[in-house]
Amino acid sequence: MIELGTFKKILEENEERFPLLTLDEFFNGNTEEDSIAPNQWEFGRPTLSEIWDILQKIELMPNIAWVRVALHDDTEIVENNGAEELVLAGDSIVICTTILPTELEKLVNCEWLCSDGVITIKASELNIYSCVPPIPENFNCLEIVWD
Repeated sequence: MIELGTFKKILEENEERFPLLTLDEFFNGNTEEDSIAPNQWEFGRPTLSEIWDILQKIELMPNIAWVRVALHDDTEIVENNGAEELVLAGDSIVICTTILPTELEKLVNCEWLCSDGVITIKASELNIYSCVPPIPENFNCLEIVWD
């Protein structure tokens, strides 16, 4: 999971815009099962480790440029027993790819993820985030979304 100091520095350097996090920055060491798709947790949504595993496999595919976790506005820095703590809230998964949305829905198994599906987003829609990797020519950004 991204370190608190690193997260604060990114916010400071990017006009408080949340970064798009790599899979490791979001999932590695994250044990808060409700940190992504909280409404589906305990209602059939797979565990964080299972989601991380499938997304890592997707990220390795040749027609995938990158995979990132978009953060929800509920992401915050809280005080816990006198120490600051980062509480991540994932909103969606952004995938830069040449794959069509319907094909990606099957690859990631949106039904298994308890996801509402895959949508296409414009590159300009990512301007609300920092740390957005380059989008190669002829690639699109798709988003796995949850209600």
